[in-house]
Amino acid sequence: MATGADQVVGMSLVLFSLLLFSYYTVWVIVLPFVDSDHLLHRYFLPREYSVILPGIAAVVLLLCIGAFTVVVVWKNRKPKKVD
Repeated sequence: MATGADQVVGMSLVLFSLLLFSYYTVWVIVLPFVDSDHLLHRYFLPREYSVILPGIAAVVLLLCIGAFTVVVVWKNRKPKKVD
């Protein structure tokens, strides 16, 4: 059973993910159809970053997964028996 603190942390992660998804969706899908002098453009980074930032995040994620895999394999290896 989850404690109150676990539920708060989980809900905050869900809300953060929802906010990030909404921001990115508006940035990538809606903003190209809005005039470049519109007030909405002030709240978003330049369009080039919409490709660069997820690419960097993917590389960091893959590095973390690889590091985790190396650590688990390293800890679970068995020493060779010497006859």
